[in-house]
Amino acid sequence: MHIHILGVCGTFMGGLAVLAKAAGHKVTGCDANVYPPMSTQLEAQGIELIEGFGTEQIALNPDLYVIGNVVSRGNPLMEEILNRGLPYVSGPQWIGEHILQGKWVLAVAGTHGKTTTSSMLAWILEDAGYDPGFLIGGVPMNFGISARLSGGGEASSFFVIEADEYDTAFFDKRSKFVHYRARTAILNNLEYDHADIFPDLQAIETQFHHLVRTVPGIGRVIANAREASLQRVLQRGCWSGVEWFGGEQGWALTTHADGSFDVLFDGEMQGTVQWALTGEHNRLNALAAIAAARHVGVPPAQAIAALARFENVKRRMELRGTVNGVAVYDDFAHHPTAIATTVEGLRRKVGDARILAVLEPRSNTMKLGTMKDALPASLTDADLVFGYGATGGGKDALGWDLSAALSPLGDKARAFDELPALVQAIVAAARPGDHVLVMSNGGFGGVHRKILDALPT
Repeated sequence: MHIHILGVCGTFMGGLAVLAKAAGHKVTGCDANVYPPMSTQLEAQGIELIEGFGTEQIALNPDLYVIGNVVSRGNPLMEEILNRGLPYVSGPQWIGEHILQGKWVLAVAGTHGKTTTSSMLAWILEDAGYDPGFLIGGVPMNFGISARLSGGGEASSFFVIEADEYDTAFFDKRSKFVHYRARTAILNNLEYDHADIFPDLQAIETQFHHLVRTVPGIGRVIANAREASLQRVLQRGCWSGVEWFGGEQGWALTTHADGSFDVLFDGEMQGTVQWALTGEHNRLNALAAIAAARHVGVPPAQAIAALARFENVKRRMELRGTVNGVAVYDDFAHHPTAIATTVEGLRRKVGDARILAVLEPRSNTMKLGTMKDALPASLTDADLVFGYGATGGGKDALGWDLSAALSPLGDKARAFDELPALVQAIVAAARPGDHVLVMSNGGFGGVHRKILDALPT
């Protein structure tokens, strides 16, 4: 089958393209911005890419158009597809029908930690010899790729997928994860997010309830006991087994001063995770991954041993470089809760050393200003805060005053609307021993490299 993917350079759709190619399909694709690194990764797989959404692409005559959720009505190619009555389907539906059908799907859902937990789970299964397929919204360093059918040989029966609650496509407003038919479903946490599509937390809880309704009776839901929202979701109905983590019952943990932690299940000691990761959020991610792996037959002790060799995910507290004693990190945090846990994790690691937090609030929710009042509290553990918000009418422009939002932090916070001025201010403030923590869910104009290049040697 020849499929043509609209919006192919997004993380999810790019992963879909890789999986489709590996499954033997002819794959082409288009996007508004075809540039590295996604473009080079896809071209290396033999996937032809086209810049833009011109109607001339109809001449490719594919068997099916697969539509990403960046595509909306008014898109010229989409309008031509509709006018001609050509066959099209959403990315999540195509994945569900052509890749996940017949597999034991382990889906990881939640407001935070989906990518890291999916990566941990895929690695545990890999280390145990399960040879899993996976589709993850980041690059696990243990694998170096974000998607694969399986490691080699015959296709594995197991597939780990990051299960996003964002809507599927302009013609399907259900959350993506309802298409995946999970047998093992991790519900990591649930907070209000995606203000561009959900009016309130209850609306998101309803989507999570829809996910729970798709888990079969022989399946298992693994849920965070610390989240009242998830308690409410499961109280609406659950038809499979449930295991809770992070509370006193089910999967629990005891943390040691060195960052290692004991894993307990129903009060019985399972082992101790020894690793370099920081933060309570990562320990909870690990508990969920251990529990999910146990559902497919991996003994907890084996999963715990595998996590000692887990190398984290790119853009999760990733050290990008050190110049003259100034360390620069890259992290994907963009929701106030994730920002707070990321800063807290670094604080535990560096002690009294100064943390210079650099934030670009560019998610759709952030651009709407829904979370702006929560920003100051999420950044209190940082010594200095540098905010960046583009102005003007561009798609990444903020619709609110970043400087005013950060004002409760007083003199330790400054806001910038020009990248060179931001870099200059960070470099002027930094001194040996400092830790510069850059947080954004986008490329942030390559600011990490700009800071490293500008620091005096």
